[in-house]
Amino acid sequence: MNSEARIIKLAEVFVKQELEFDSSGHDWWHIDRVRKLALEIAKTEKEADGFISELSALLHDVADEKLNDSKQAGLDKVENWLASNIADKNITNRVMTIIATMSYNGGQNPPMESIEGEIVQDADRLDALGAIGIARTFAYSGAKGTIIHNPEQEFSHFSQMDYRSNGKTAIYHFYEKLLKLKDLMNTPYAKELATKRHDFMEEYLRQFYNEWNLEDNGGL
Repeated sequence: MNSEARIIKLAEVFVKQELEFDSSGHDWWHIDRVRKLALEIAKTEKEADGFISELSALLHDVADEKLNDSKQAGLDKVENWLASNIADKNITNRVMTIIATMSYNGGQNPPMESIEGEIVQDADRLDALGAIGIARTFAYSGAKGTIIHNPEQEFSHFSQMDYRSNGKTAIYHFYEKLLKLKDLMNTPYAKELATKRHDFMEEYLRQFYNEWNLEDNGGL
């Protein structure tokens, strides 16, 4: 087994230990999907380093501030693991740069510095779209004790809240983040995939409102 394959195996074990039983949509299977998406996107980008893309995809949510006491605590956890398992500091620096700057954070992120960063960011955002993205939205909402929808509360109320604020409804999250992701993709292949998943979410919302307002049963 070459050193890169060994590192990937070690990373898989580490990530499973950290996230295997997460119930908020950031579990091991989310990580595995993002890893696979990153590798698929990397194949379409000639200059992309597949190893850096895969390793960053595997480790990205270990550092997520939503799953740690703070953003810095999460980053320190990943950096300590990298330092303990990889002698090449260049690899550590490349991976840490990607992980530290890829989160959505209200859509205010600066551009990614590398093609690998663009790839992993795209892969993570793709997993927030489509049927799986919808499922993850409601899983996260349930884990945080958030209600599905409140038609009596205007979205303008939520829009005045900080991006990380609690109390927003699951449906509002579609408008706050998910429906914006299609236009934030970096790579051509991810843009293609995002369009299909975006269209599915829009159709889902139409059906959701039809059922909520009893418009799909003749008003009975």
